[in-house]
Amino acid sequence: MRPTSTKIGIFDSGFGGLTVLKALLEAFPEAEYLYFGDTARLPYGSKSVETVAKYACEAAKFLETQGADLLVIACNTATALAIEQIKKAASVEVVGVIQPGAQRAAAASRSRKAVVIGTEATTCSHAYKNALAAFQIEAHEKACPLLVPLVEEGWVNHSVTEEIVRIYLGEAFSDGFAEADVLLLGCTHYPLLKAMLQRVVPPGVTLVDSAESTALAVKALLNSNRGDSRPNVPSANQASRSALKFFVTDSTEKFSRLGKIFLDREITNIVHVDLKE
Repeated sequence: MRPTSTKIGIFDSGFGGLTVLKALLEAFPEAEYLYFGDTARLPYGSKSVETVAKYACEAAKFLETQGADLLVIACNTATALAIEQIKKAASVEVVGVIQPGAQRAAAASRSRKAVVIGTEATTCSHAYKNALAAFQIEAHEKACPLLVPLVEEGWVNHSVTEEIVRIYLGEAFSDGFAEADVLLLGCTHYPLLKAMLQRVVPPGVTLVDSAESTALAVKALLNSNRGDSRPNVPSANQASRSALKFFVTDSTEKFSRLGKIFLDREITNIVHVDLKE
């Protein structure tokens, strides 16, 4: 893959994957990006493994038809429940968000204990717990179902959100995990709460953002594929000139309005698509 012509397809059930896109733009601005948000069929967390796999594979195939030569599954639920099915269905390389996050959390931990927060579906899958166990890290997974709607409401600095975060993290760092020294953000909505989470976590705890970890993993993969381990040095405005195209299965207006919260920039070039049920 040549970085000047690489088309990276990013798939998410909705908006959270935009934090992965934001991290990718910072890490690898010279690529072209195709983002698919299955906004008509979210949330995935309440759906069966079979349904999630079906939807995710449809999205992966669609992105390939648009020219993607690398797929990033920027959805923790889809990665947790269907990454192997997606890899079998795709004809290009596929990167999920769980393995990069687990690897970075393992590298950051000295106590060999980590807390993982995520949605109900992600935590119940134990995908992060199993991935961390491969690095000899003991994990306590905590579902935080109220955080996604609060982020989508724009309440990222609200006192109500902070109180809920304090309750969740108080529970997460209990039951033998008071000495955990890593908090792994196992949902792509949570980077918007990073400043708040950092205030609330016990002293000495390192936050690991799975979106940022995935972006760094993709950058390393692309540099490896081109036989170049040297860091890229783009011009100051290169990220803003990256080619971006968005595909959504629901309202383009809502995606533009809400997506700005996640990407931290105006979103244009949005196309509405219908995938067959």
